[in-house]
Amino acid sequence: MDKKLYDDFLNILKEELLPAMGCTEPIAIAYAAALAKNALGQLPERLEITVSGNILKNVKSVIVPCTGGLKGVIAAAAAGVVAGRHDRKLEVLSGLTQSDIREIKAYLSRVEACVKAADSGCVFDIGIRVFAGNEQAYARIEGHHTNVVEVSRNGEKLVHKTVEREHADDGMTDRTQLTVKRIIEFADNADLSLLEPLIARQIDYNSAIAKEGLTGDYGARVGKVLIDSYGNGVHNLARATAAAGSDARMNGCSLPVVIVSGSGNQGMTASLPVVVYARHLNSPREKLIRAVALSDLLTVHLKTGIGRLSAYCGAVSAGAGAGAGVAYLNGGGFEEIAHTLVNALAITSGLICDGAKSSCAAKIASAVDAGLLGYEMYRRGSQFYGGDGILRNGVENTIDNVCDLARVGMKETDEEIIRLMIKDLA
Repeated sequence: MDKKLYDDFLNILKEELLPAMGCTEPIAIAYAAALAKNALGQLPERLEITVSGNILKNVKSVIVPCTGGLKGVIAAAAAGVVAGRHDRKLEVLSGLTQSDIREIKAYLSRVEACVKAADSGCVFDIGIRVFAGNEQAYARIEGHHTNVVEVSRNGEKLVHKTVEREHADDGMTDRTQLTVKRIIEFADNADLSLLEPLIARQIDYNSAIAKEGLTGDYGARVGKVLIDSYGNGVHNLARATAAAGSDARMNGCSLPVVIVSGSGNQGMTASLPVVVYARHLNSPREKLIRAVALSDLLTVHLKTGIGRLSAYCGAVSAGAGAGAGVAYLNGGGFEEIAHTLVNALAITSGLICDGAKSSCAAKIASAVDAGLLGYEMYRRGSQFYGGDGILRNGVENTIDNVCDLARVGMKETDEEIIRLMIKDLA
């Protein structure tokens, strides 16, 4: 494999596999608020929060972690202002105490705060302006969860970055280099000493929160319901484990996850079913590490042409990636993996994203099921063909079509979803 491509693929994993506590959109708001408060140098008396529709969609119904059950944009910003550690980025709220929670709730009862719609045209846009007396400060995150484009105090820019609107992942390694063939080649040949630290953390973090979801009482308990209803067979356990991680994460669990494509749900969906199958197959550790890396990179590849946030549920991409990871564990190469991806995308493409909430766990279960069914279909000589619906001959052509569907075709769907979700907030 070309050394530059190899290095780029490894860098993509380093950029993607970040630890985060709780749903990443409210955490990004808390991160921006902590940056603004730090620039101000004192506790703000007033907050002006500007967010794009997709941010609002993903914050409205999910619990902000470590806050005692608080929900919403203002609660996320208040947590970041009062107790956030800006230096921890997506773990900005890690380490909050009961005293911190009481302080956040007291602050919410007295602070003047408003939420406005961003008009930048960027689907990922968070701006927080904070005030104390005659002093003010501002922080803005745009494009992706840690892309800080501005921090200022009283008009003086402390951080300033120009962002090209067309490039949602501005400043990151070029993901358009990813193809299914190249990803398989990378997974086969990557230096394990460089790969394992990245993937091992993902496996450890995501397995821990999935265990918490299966033993605790979180949200709609989708993972538990799947086990109670359909048993501990490997196929169902793979679905249930990924769903249980989401059960916990969407409903206030303070354990961190390792994300993919800016999403903890995608990070869990891409990894946990592969872990379950590796255990079932007694796969060597090296094979597991390579299979999870493959699933991660395929998830990123499938999402690159769609964007970080859209009306298209990201679990679909991660579920397809997980199915491909299972195919890889079973010795599959390009043909098996390509057919698994196409079959899975034929089943669940078009599943909508209507924000972060408890039902994400059920969507994850469906996406994992599609990925696993896609592989089992291929094993048994059954497949969907180019010309079936939006499928085209060649896996990359099908991926292009799915990306066009999600990015272009579902744009109005996204706007309608946001309208429906916020009309009761007016």
